[in-house]
Amino acid sequence: QVQLVESGGGLVQTGGSLRLSCKASGRTFSTGAMGWFRQAPGKEREFVTSINWSGGNTDYALSVKGRFTISRDRAKNTVYLQMDSLKPEDTAVYYCAARNYDDSTFNYWGQGTQVTVSS
Repeated sequence: QVQLVESGGGLVQTGGSLRLSCKASGRTFSTGAMGWFRQAPGKEREFVTSINWSGGNTDYALSVKGRFTISRDRAKNTVYLQMDSLKPEDTAVYYCAARNYDDSTFNYWGQGTQVTVSS
């Protein structure tokens, strides 16, 4: 089992920045990738970004590409999401996720952290 704990959400104005953190604990030696998803009110959860734990390859949703940056600190078992040029449509609960190296889907989830962007 892997436990994920997010931090860093909050309220920010349009154009502002926030940095989310997610620390993994437990069976982290089998981590294949970590990522971030978000869910806005009345909408389904959507993919935001992910990072390969060993090689560091990244993937981004088109809606955040060029504004958000995912990074990892393997020594700290922590993944970060730097969010710049935030827009009101980025308002959502952001969830950290992880998957084992031999899984194709994310199967570990954090509790979520609220990000609110005011216009």
